[in-house]
Amino acid sequence: MSGFVTTAKTPVERIVLEYDWENSVGYWICSTAHALRRALTTELAAEGITLRQWEVLAWLSCKGCGSQSELAEHLGIEPHTLAGILSRMERDGLLDRRSCDQDRRRNKIYPTQRAEEIWERAAESCRRIRRQALEGLPAEEIEQLKSTCERIRSSLIGNEEGLGAVSSSLPTSHE
Repeated sequence: MSGFVTTAKTPVERIVLEYDWENSVGYWICSTAHALRRALTTELAAEGITLRQWEVLAWLSCKGCGSQSELAEHLGIEPHTLAGILSRMERDGLLDRRSCDQDRRRNKIYPTQRAEEIWERAAESCRRIRRQALEGLPAEEIEQLKSTCERIRSSLIGNEEGLGAVSSSLPTSHE
């Protein structure tokens, strides 16, 4: 839809972008995820880490250790972007990067003792945000929400298998 806006000199066409947002599952999920990420970002700032750094620690929590290339793929970011994040984390004493025994060109990432200490407090922040987000929802609605999200994710990953879809095995920042 477009309309005209008159300025002092000439009429200017104004473009109005329309979409049925009230029926958009993507919008519901993304706006909710955005609110969760914003809340978590605020909590993590008190620990001196960023959301991306938390995502690295979350991945290490699941995997124990792993390669930079695996991590970049799981986070859905370019390897050079990840390299900057990891460099800062290494500088701050949160992780160690070591050459892989089987392939010296690959780096394996390991959390440090300092990362473990920060992770414990960050995990408590996540639990606090989870409680806030789910406050007032009965257990059956929470289970239904989880089931529905899993089905949506499964449908989308199934449709993108051949397109290099990122696995959902990494916890998301709204856990």
